[in-house]
Amino acid sequence: MIPYNTGEPQLLMPEYGRNIQRMIDHCVMIEDRDERTRCAYAISDVMATLFPSMLGDKGDRQKIWDHINVMSRFELDIDFPCEVISADQLTPGHSKIPYTGTFTRYRHYGRNIQSMIRKVADMENCVEKDQLIFLLANQMKKLLVMQNPESASDAKVFVDIADISEGKIQINPDNYRLNDYIDVAHPGSSKSKKKKK
Repeated sequence: MIPYNTGEPQLLMPEYGRNIQRMIDHCVMIEDRDERTRCAYAISDVMATLFPSMLGDKGDRQKIWDHINVMSRFELDIDFPCEVISADQLTPGHSKIPYTGTFTRYRHYGRNIQSMIRKVADMENCVEKDQLIFLLANQMKKLLVMQNPESASDAKVFVDIADISEGKIQINPDNYRLNDYIDVAHPGSSKSKKKKK
């Protein structure tokens, strides 16, 4: 039967082809170290001839030796002419993204709104503080309307601001009247009806 590539093991570096991979596999299996080293150098000559783009600016073979080591699955025991890449360098450990992991009750407002409320709460009483509270409250009401239009009310926003600020911001509903927002459906969300002829 004719051998097909689909029945062969997957190539580690397909750009070099199966014959180069077989040469390196054969080289790894050679028992005599000197002969194995000569074989590896011969393979590097073949790779440099077939793939001159892999040579460095000054004709060095650093990249070729790195690739030979990778294709040998880091099992080639020879005296390399240069420092070659190791398995640890090829797959370095990924550092985890530091998450705060803190639970937030008011996820629909977002962290930025909540942190701004805490900043404003620590400000001294002034006109600017009142204006910031009014702007934040209106933004919160807009977000509430988008999240759940039925429960969006001025009173709900004022209670949430008091809770987030740990009681530092107490809003008198008689002094504040928030803007009214309408939850408008996004265009294209409803299917347009085709006219019957």
